[in-house]
Amino acid sequence: MAPLTHPSIVGKCLYLLHSPIKVLIVLTDGWFREISPQWQGQAMTLKVNKILHVEKSLYQDVLVFESETFGNVLVLDGVIQCTERDEFSYQEMIAHLPLASHPNPKKVLVIGGGDGGVVREVLKHDTVEEVVLCDIDEAVPRVSKLYLPHMAALLSDPRVTVFIGDGFKFLADNTATYDVIITDSSDPVGPAAALFEKPYFQLLHDALTPGGHISTQGECLWLHLPLIEELQKVTRGIFPVAEYAFTTIPTYPSGQIGFVMCSKEPGRDLRTPVRKVPNTRYYNSEVHKAAFVLPEFGRALLKEGRDVLPKFGRAARAIKNQSEGKPVKKVLLLGSGFVARPCAEYIVREPSNELTVACRTLERAKALTEGLPSATAVSLDVLDTHALEAAVAAHDLVISLIPYTYHAAVISAAIKGKTHVVTTSYVSPAMRELDAAAKEAGIVVLNEIGLDPGIDHLYAIKTIDEVHAKGGKVKQFLSYCGGLPAPECSNNPLGYKFSWSSRGVLLALLNSASFIASGQTVSVLGSELMSHAKPYYITPAFAFVAYPNRDSTPFSQWYNIPEAETVVRGTLRYQGFPEFIGALVKLGWLDQSQKPWLVDSLTWAEVTQKAISATDSAESTLVTRIKQLCSFPDDSEATRIISGLRWIGLFSQADKVVPRAGNLLDTLCARLETLMKYEEGERDLVMLQHKFVVEWADGTEVRYSSPSFDRSSNQSLAQQTLTSTLEAYGSPRGHSAMALTVGLPAGIATQLVLDGVLNTPGVQAPYSKEICDPIREILEREGLGLVEKVL
Repeated sequence: MAPLTHPSIVGKCLYLLHSPIKVLIVLTDGWFREISPQWQGQAMTLKVNKILHVEKSLYQDVLVFESETFGNVLVLDGVIQCTERDEFSYQEMIAHLPLASHPNPKKVLVIGGGDGGVVREVLKHDTVEEVVLCDIDEAVPRVSKLYLPHMAALLSDPRVTVFIGDGFKFLADNTATYDVIITDSSDPVGPAAALFEKPYFQLLHDALTPGGHISTQGECLWLHLPLIEELQKVTRGIFPVAEYAFTTIPTYPSGQIGFVMCSKEPGRDLRTPVRKVPNTRYYNSEVHKAAFVLPEFGRALLKEGRDVLPKFGRAARAIKNQSEGKPVKKVLLLGSGFVARPCAEYIVREPSNELTVACRTLERAKALTEGLPSATAVSLDVLDTHALEAAVAAHDLVISLIPYTYHAAVISAAIKGKTHVVTTSYVSPAMRELDAAAKEAGIVVLNEIGLDPGIDHLYAIKTIDEVHAKGGKVKQFLSYCGGLPAPECSNNPLGYKFSWSSRGVLLALLNSASFIASGQTVSVLGSELMSHAKPYYITPAFAFVAYPNRDSTPFSQWYNIPEAETVVRGTLRYQGFPEFIGALVKLGWLDQSQKPWLVDSLTWAEVTQKAISATDSAESTLVTRIKQLCSFPDDSEATRIISGLRWIGLFSQADKVVPRAGNLLDTLCARLETLMKYEEGERDLVMLQHKFVVEWADGTEVRYSSPSFDRSSNQSLAQQTLTSTLEAYGSPRGHSAMALTVGLPAGIATQLVLDGVLNTPGVQAPYSKEICDPIREILEREGLGLVEKVL
């Protein structure tokens, strides 16, 4: 049987005995992690002994594991619901607070709480004659009976009826029926958000008998105080008595959870119990009274509307900005692709910034701005010149993360509106032609400030300036960068996955390249680029190959190294990638020209037949023709690449092609975006390395890229290899390495332009110390600096 795993638990192999099948459990580091936007920036972790149960029910992800210190743990959609060690504090308080303060509760309804813990506590009251449990997901009581029997056992009590269905409908069908209604809900995310809104509380009110009580899960004072304040306003508009009480519980976020307590009886004292409750572990009459005594920060807001919580971070800066009269800056971000989010997050760190995200598709813009303060989403078509100019003119700065072919239009609009511009793309001839107009308009147009180009410039300029300052000459400059799957995720025939535009990735493979080698300019046609890939050593852990990228020759001037005999900037890929792409090029799959014959009635095999001019679409015929066109060096390589083409589906006689843009390149992109996407739990890798061969005035050659290099302490060494290296991995639960290393530098540069630190008008790139140093210093504080070593 395949290993049983769960994305929230990552380590060792364990065995689960489950009637009567032995199931292998795969963890990674053996810890469960509860991570949620509901408690952003913090997480609960528990050491896992073994996974007991994993399933995807009709409504949610269900996980049960045995922990090292909290017993069995029930987790729904990644959030801890209960543990054997501490569940009693929550179950007792949510049940006994409304029941013990009610004069005679006989009929009780529990919404949610399928684990049975609340029902267990309700039945401790001898006045109770009937309990109905209404839970929408049958999996919760079923699984709880197996793994949490101490909680679920009383679900079979004759006084208990279990109803599997929608709580809203159940309430609507049972008006004026129950003396106490307890809502044991999950957090207000997705469908559960409705359980925290006015219509739900009105249904609760109407389902109560005269004088009835409700108790609902009311979230955490430390995390959700504004939500609790809103719940108080809503419930006080429906019930004559509405209170908030709380309990402590170690495994809930911040160790505290609250309850919204209401009564239909005017003047009812919810704070004082009218009877004792037997056999409790947490609850007693004094704890009942104390549960309503809130810490001052909670009392002040809920009772007086005063916010006395400390202000720090962004909130503190906002107060400071207001006191200093700092003006608001408006930033327009064009594009909502892979790399935009880290850039947007950095921009809104500064509370004086107001961010507008513009995308042709409004929903994509809204998705990007979700959860960001001072951010607005709009729909904008950059091909609509009038709309583009109006949007750009309404902002102080525009960040263009759309395809580079549109940058000249954006810059033209910015010149007209006197709006600064930041892009991550190379300066194209069309962009460079706008330099004079940008200077006349007095605007900064800063480009090439992502990863490559971007971070690579920052450290090339740094080291070259340091070498020159010490009297040295850079004789060779080599810089290679690659955005790749992390090694454990490079599990397809190309050893590659898309962390940015698939079209952009493939088009880059068609670019011609030029570089300087031994003082001579070497040019490579795009169609031959992959054949120039060579093994490239960085560490023994990686089997990289490298090939030149675009035109490296101007960098001898732009980096101020006219003395360099070798100047190469290139791309890193895993071994085997260039040969595979080379085959796709020879087979015509990277062709951008329109193909009138490319229609959706064709199978993939028939499209391949037409692309390579084969006599028919049989796989044997296609393979023979491919071998003729590609001239593989040996049978092993032919088998590898043909197997990969089969994996893509190019020989499929059953699957119909779905053409995109009427050409083979885009149609292939659509296919590969599905096959070569990052799956849940996977991460990417960014590897960037500079190498320098330095000649000093005394003739000594030193391979150099470290600011801490001291020649006087290394006179006895004939040669040294020093490297500047960035090895960055993405987070499966956060940003990809590519998104972070492209988006964050762009965000930093944007803020520096807004602050006036970078203020030289014109179309420019980070080729000078004046631009590079401020960006690099902040980037290093963000943890994205290059590591400089002497090897």
